Amino acid sequence: MKGNMILRCAITDDEPLALDLLESYVIKTPSLSLCGKFHSALEAMSALKDNPVDLLFLDIQMPELDGIEFSRMIPSSTRVVFTTAFGQYAIDGYKVNALDYLLKPISYQEFMRAVNKALDWFGYMRRNTPASPGTDGARNSIFVKSDYKLVQIPFDSIIYIEGMKDYVKIYMENAPQPVLTLMNMKTLEDLLPSGSFIRVHRSFIVQKSKIRVIDRGHIVFGNVRIPIGDSYKASFQSFIDS
Repeated sequence: MKGNMILRCAITDDEPLALDLLESYVIKTPSLSLCGKFHSALEAMSALKDNPVDLLFLDIQMPELDGIEFSRMIPSSTRVVFTTAFGQYAIDGYKVNALDYLLKPISYQEFMRAVNKALDWFGYMRRNTPASPGTDGARNSIFVKSDYKLVQIPFDSIIYIEGMKDYVKIYMENAPQPVLTLMNMKTLEDLLPSGSFIRVHRSFIVQKSKIRVIDRGHIVFGNVRIPIGDSYKASFQSFIDS
């Protein structure tokens, strides 16, 4: 898949020379399709709202809205490669789960390292994304990375999922320990069949068919009590009513 994959990308940088350099890199890279270049995060925010991209090359230090804050506002399906002249921002970049981090001046070799990392990530995710429920060949499991291994997680074995910053814990039936993987909740939620799972809290997703006991605003699995968040109560009640 990596060989023929083309990623939609955009560039955001308030420095015209840096913007032009990255544009020239994108143009000569067959696996990338340039969908926009922007001089500010606010300009990018407006344009990408209706036309999201796969990959965003994003400067960190910009006026009005910096790249770190902007990266927290974009959909989880868009991966970010930070570009900056300031090395101390590297740690901040990984805190928001950036795909890569490039220090200016950026060589084409360094640029391609980030592109190949993006191709690997999207290739992995697309191979393991379930088809829509009810379609032929619909997947019934997902592979996740855990402890340097790929672990297959059957959907019907999942009881609930707990989010922990940039990690999630997947709790399964007949498993002594949950599987811990580096992934945010929104990314995992998008990979699960929506007909089988429901988000009940910003930190919890549960499998609908596993719910047996609801007690005073909590879903109960043995000794575990999962709270139903205020912003999720309406959708959860609709599910119960149905």
